[in-house]
Amino acid sequence: MAQQIGRERPSIYLDLESEADRAHLSESELFLGSHEDKLVILDEVHRAPELFQNLRGLIDRGRPKGLRTGRFLLLGSASLDLMQQSGESLADRLSRRWRQDFIRTYLERDIAMFGRRIPAETLRRFWTMLAHCQSALLNAAELARALGVDGKTIASWLDLLVDLLLVRRLEPWHANAGKRLVRSPRIYVRDSGLGHMLLGLTNVDDVLGHPVAGASWEGFVIETLLAAAPEGTLANFYRTAAGAEIDLLLTLPGGDIWAIEIKRSLAPKVERGFHHACADLGPARRILVYPGSETWPLAPARPDMSRPFNPAAPRRTP
Repeated sequence: MAQQIGRERPSIYLDLESEADRAHLSESELFLGSHEDKLVILDEVHRAPELFQNLRGLIDRGRPKGLRTGRFLLLGSASLDLMQQSGESLADRLSRRWRQDFIRTYLERDIAMFGRRIPAETLRRFWTMLAHCQSALLNAAELARALGVDGKTIASWLDLLVDLLLVRRLEPWHANAGKRLVRSPRIYVRDSGLGHMLLGLTNVDDVLGHPVAGASWEGFVIETLLAAAPEGTLANFYRTAAGAEIDLLLTLPGGDIWAIEIKRSLAPKVERGFHHACADLGPARRILVYPGSETWPLAPARPDMSRPFNPAAPRRTP
């Protein structure tokens, strides 16, 4: 497919397993800068992870000139260094077969390349269990019992999947010492397509008919917002023992806090728990994200603080 794209427009192709092609990149900024009018196809790019720093510079310098997307096409095996430096999931919007192959490649080959000797089927079960627990609080003891391992092993496997950018561990907010706060992180399979594939959901109807639909939407929104957030933004969630809750807290580089409520409904309702949480934290902005197309200001309603908050009581929209 890459070669076909290269034939349809001005391009150059470099195979980084070839010594001759790698020699062109001994001065990579000069060489690639001289071909900024072409598509540059870099095959087996995991062989030269140091290129990513130079690519970032070239891309940043090209934007003021109007050189935006479509300059570089990168091909290669998934690897930890590659994914950490690119900072992007390589599994967006691809077909069912591609996702199956992606999962198999990670489990059977790539993780072993990182020196981790974990049986592929065991790690698949763990990853699938995390997909079932999408957006839930981490219960490492329950996972350990189900897999017949100890808690330290679960922590090690989770660290691995987090490092590989396959799972997000969303940490709870801890700054408000005056409240009894939830301390366990929430877990998300970061790529919704991979999460659906692990659960055996192959089409939209499968997803909408599965209990994970709302949690999957929540994870998708969180990944989209964090991809668009300024560099240095911190992400947490907020939940008290009394039930006050905010799905996503963004602490921007300037210190402002944005409170994000996520609902998979065309008629979303903001519950009292969100307003109570906002009263605790005083965020600069409160935003409700839902899958509809209309936009309107969020009403400046506040909870009745004179009444105790009971999360089990019937809820209404203030």
